[in-house]
Amino acid sequence: MIISSEDAERDAVLSAARLMVTAARTAPKAGGRDSITTAILIGDDKEKLADELEKMGKEKGPKFFIRDAQNVRDADAIVLIGVKIEDESRQIMKLIDLGIAIGSAVKTASILNIDNRIMFSAGRAAEKMGIIEGKIQGIPLSVKGKNIFFDRKPI
Repeated sequence: MIISSEDAERDAVLSAARLMVTAARTAPKAGGRDSITTAILIGDDKEKLADELEKMGKEKGPKFFIRDAQNVRDADAIVLIGVKIEDESRQIMKLIDLGIAIGSAVKTASILNIDNRIMFSAGRAAEKMGIIEGKIQGIPLSVKGKNIFFDRKPI
């Protein structure tokens, strides 16, 4: 049996994405209360997120949402990590939990040599689409010969 590099790389990205959401889930939480939400987008769902991001950039801006939409399209998968904030008095702690969960997830991607970038813009589009609950950040993942997130032009 021969496994093509494309198939192996696609499988690696999905395995990494699964491990990233696991890292987010098991990251330390304030008071031991878990409010983290996660999802992995590929295929048509990833394209729908890119379309929404581009639409948001064209309608209201900021214009860099359009650039980020192209990064989402070019990515192999998107990991979404969010946090539900049900008690405003704990909002700061929940946002810290989100940061720790994201840090744990991108550390996992880095260890596995999967290129990634944290995008609040992709998170805003995911929130608008109602993909998962909470305040969300998006993390596109890529395995290419060159990091697609490296030479992004400022807008």
